[in-house]
Amino acid sequence: MLGDDRLRSPALFEKIVTPEEAAALIEDGMNVGVGGFTPSGYPKKTTMALAKAIKNGKKCRINIWSGASVGPEIEEALAAVDGVKSRMPYYAASNKSMRAGINGGKIDYIDLHLSQFAQQVDYGFYGDVDVAIVEAAAINADGSIVLGPGVGNIPMFVKHAKKVIVEVNTTIPLSMEGMHDIYICEKPPRRTEIPIYHVGDRIGSPYLECGLDRITCIVESDIVDHVRNLNAPDANSIKIAEYLVEFLEHEQKHGRLPQEMLPIQSGVGSIANAVLMGLSKSKYENLKMYSEILQDAVFSLIKMGKVSQASGCAFTPSPNVWKTYNEDPDLYRKSIVLRPLDISNNPEVIRRLGVISINTPLEFDIYGQANSTHVMGSQMMNGIGGSGDYMRNGYLTIFCTPSTAKGGSISSIVPMVTHADHTEHDTMVFITEQGLADIRGLSPVKRAKLIIENCAHPDYKAQLWEYLREAQRKNAHMPVDLAHAFDMQAHYEKYGTMKI
Repeated sequence: MLGDDRLRSPALFEKIVTPEEAAALIEDGMNVGVGGFTPSGYPKKTTMALAKAIKNGKKCRINIWSGASVGPEIEEALAAVDGVKSRMPYYAASNKSMRAGINGGKIDYIDLHLSQFAQQVDYGFYGDVDVAIVEAAAINADGSIVLGPGVGNIPMFVKHAKKVIVEVNTTIPLSMEGMHDIYICEKPPRRTEIPIYHVGDRIGSPYLECGLDRITCIVESDIVDHVRNLNAPDANSIKIAEYLVEFLEHEQKHGRLPQEMLPIQSGVGSIANAVLMGLSKSKYENLKMYSEILQDAVFSLIKMGKVSQASGCAFTPSPNVWKTYNEDPDLYRKSIVLRPLDISNNPEVIRRLGVISINTPLEFDIYGQANSTHVMGSQMMNGIGGSGDYMRNGYLTIFCTPSTAKGGSISSIVPMVTHADHTEHDTMVFITEQGLADIRGLSPVKRAKLIIENCAHPDYKAQLWEYLREAQRKNAHMPVDLAHAFDMQAHYEKYGTMKI
């Protein structure tokens, strides 16, 4: 039951309602902004009650706005009852009903670079924020909010919301208070620089400003975030991590990286987490991270003393992370800063700090283009997320992935990506378990030769070389054979295996 440690004004207790009463505030066609980022720090009770009401006959299809994907209590619950009209700026394939609705044309999905969405909401590009739903650890006497492990875009949603629903979740440790740094940029022409000059700089408030009068109602919650522990590093991930460390050491040796390592950004998922964990065996100490999501490896590296400061917009609250956090919450509150998404992913700050960007694509081609979002060019797997923010603006930009997928039946390196999220202008280095291709300063054909030789799996190398030779007969500068590429796609769709 909520006590005065969570609700720090008597007036707040008068605002407590049931999830059903809160859900009744949400009407058909509304733009609903939810807090959290990935399955971290997102509200649950209100959307579950809304889904139940829709299942029982309420006519309501809403536009869901978030930071990134959120948990099944929002995505799956509402999509399964046809309660979602549109979704932006990101979703993940793990929410199967949402994926089916998007690929089936029932749900409009608008995929955006994550750094851009909050400011575009601020500009009024997408209309009003009718309702903002926040998950909180506590609410202060002045109505300011202590957030949990996920910030995302909720500061901007609350700024513009007509109604604010706060779910106070009693499972969030109150020791998280002070970890956040909430800062909202001014709109042009009054915008100035974001004054972050070091990873740990704090420039805003530890609380999300709202105000007692703007909180429409409060819902009590005790549902933990829907997060599983990530897989342990496999042989491929370990090998990729070894190539990464070797490359960073090589860059330092040749003066292209300072001896005090620049901040590192890492993408989402088991592969990215495993690669980052590879730094535990490196010579590096006192590392800094300026990233989007802080996964399990970050907590392990902080505990080991390898990482001294980490900035993100959320951390992944897996059982392992909570166990590690609860062993020494003061250490992590001191070491971690959680910011709004448009600050954690802001190109200005990424460039100023010189962030080394490390992400994972679905596939990349021999000319250096990468696909992060679509299977076979048309089936949406997940949104582009923040990889574009970091890959376009990083000091060094690196894509890491195993050379094959689907048990080896598909090459992750293809003649031509079926959907290009990241052009050949965005990425400097590709790493697979087979090796590393540094394509800085190389023409298309030289890039292709290096990627095939160093990154492709031996089972597919001969076919890739054959493709390149045939394509060069048609064009010497950018040798692309569209007919051959389309034949490859048709073969995959028919037989489920790659034929180049």
